[in-house]
Amino acid sequence: MAQVLVNFRLDEDDKKGMEEVCRELGMSMSTAFTIFAKKMRRERRIPFEVSVDPFYSDANMAYLKKVLSEIDSGKAVLTEHELIED
Repeated sequence: MAQVLVNFRLDEDDKKGMEEVCRELGMSMSTAFTIFAKKMRRERRIPFEVSVDPFYSDANMAYLKKVLSEIDSGKAVLTEHELIED
């Protein structure tokens, strides 16, 4: 089967991190992407769970901004508490 060249953009830190992991696994990035493509083709899905971290939801970000605003303005009531150790 003929091979083709595929180009795409990737964040520099993500690329460096992926290169490091691939090196530790003894493979190239090209091999890693080929494994991903073959598994995706075979399973007809992204071969791992993709989800959104609820921490970054619009509602939570709005809540955090409100709390920070209350702290900055002095309206927040902060109470001391004991830390619980597991």
